[in-house]
Amino acid sequence: MRYLAGLMSSKFISRLAAVLATVLLGLGLTASARDKATFQPLHTPATREQHPGKFVWADLFTTDPVAATKFYTGLFGWTANTIDQSGRTYTVFSNGNHPVAGLAQRHTANRKRPSRWISYIAVPDIKATLALATAAGGLVRAPARDFPDRGFQAIIADPEGSPIGLLQSGSGDAVDGETAPGDWNWFQLYGKAPKTISAFYAGVFKYTVTPDTRTVRKGDFLLNTEDLPRGGVAPLPDREDAQPGWIGVVRVEKMDETLARVTGLGGEVLLAPRAAAYESRFAIIADSTGGTIGLVEYVNSASLPSSP
Repeated sequence: MRYLAGLMSSKFISRLAAVLATVLLGLGLTASARDKATFQPLHTPATREQHPGKFVWADLFTTDPVAATKFYTGLFGWTANTIDQSGRTYTVFSNGNHPVAGLAQRHTANRKRPSRWISYIAVPDIKATLALATAAGGLVRAPARDFPDRGFQAIIADPEGSPIGLLQSGSGDAVDGETAPGDWNWFQLYGKAPKTISAFYAGVFKYTVTPDTRTVRKGDFLLNTEDLPRGGVAPLPDREDAQPGWIGVVRVEKMDETLARVTGLGGEVLLAPRAAAYESRFAIIADSTGGTIGLVEYVNSASLPSSP
């Protein structure tokens, strides 16, 4: 699902505003625990693929990992492998035989704040990318750390305050191709000044920015590498409570059945399914702990795009 602009309901905007109001500091494992923690590689065996600018990972930060794990394993059929490190947990979700996402436990002091997802962009040199980000007006929210087998990870905030992760994978990147149900399918940034914030991502991640000609608005852009769109940028709706931020979208096989499971697992449908690009149906949900993601179903498999 490539193009999500204009699909956010007022209810979703209110929820997203609350989620994105706070920049994440000190989430997940403590610094000392992170230095010692080992996580499984993203790819076994390692690939020789390198795709800078590709979205390759996502982490959910939550104070209720048990509830979140129950939700996502029940919703998508993901399996969960949980690592305990110095009293804190990190869970790796896998879709079939490949890891797709992580879950990190937040500090109890943040209990009242909603859970939230942070997506990660592949970079070839994380230190150089962090230098570019800070020079362009971004802020480092979690410095680069080496996780054995996983690679180097960091989190920054762009000049509008939207958090985004950086990942220099130690096992290569996934090959570009069709996404499977249960995989991340698209990532969209909603910004105050789409053209300006697109320029930030172009400078930091070497994207080529092009207008999104498949939408009716002139403020929609695509972030491209290797002649493939990797993510989109769209204007925020004209609401005082709207805040900038990224949203990741997971492909599902049967939208209506998936949404029935959402409510049964304690989640909430924030945006009911509606028609979108590539003969698809798009919806937005909140999980049982407050994390927000999009869902897409392709009605006609012949119209499937390549993975971002």
